[in-house]
Amino acid sequence: MTTPPDNSTSEFSRSIDVRQVEGSHPHLEASAAEREALARRFGLVRIDALTADLELSRKERTVFARGTMQASWVQTCAISAEELAVKADEEIDLRFVPEAQNHTPDEEIELEADDLDEIEYTGTHVDLGEAVAQTLGLAIDPYLTGPNAEAARREAGLSKPEDLGPFAALKKLKPDS
Repeated sequence: MTTPPDNSTSEFSRSIDVRQVEGSHPHLEASAAEREALARRFGLVRIDALTADLELSRKERTVFARGTMQASWVQTCAISAEELAVKADEEIDLRFVPEAQNHTPDEEIELEADDLDEIEYTGTHVDLGEAVAQTLGLAIDPYLTGPNAEAARREAGLSKPEDLGPFAALKKLKPDS
């Protein structure tokens, strides 16, 4: 997952004490200023809405956050640069775990499928807002193309990606059907 640009504070921070999470159901909503800062972070034209509804539980020092994130934003087409409206409704299923102290910085660590949605924390607080921001970042398609992308490719003299691969020459030998 991505981290904020300065690696210290999130543009959308909602910190909660791990000792007080049991049974809470926070609703998070980014303000206009937070959405503007997140749009800069993720290279978007703008973010029109960002909310999340979560259900929190805890087992020892592990915090479980389950729920949904809803967002709408505008980003540019990767080919034509036209502005495209996008909406997302993403499931959130995260675990916040105390930071591991038993590995060296260059040590190779094997990850299981369950480890992929795990966020380490230090101290007694977890940042739900940053977790939602990272969920948004993962939902953004960096190569989004709009309806005018093909026309822009032709106009610029660009080929389609499938015309550039190692089998492109063979494709020319295929009879048209």
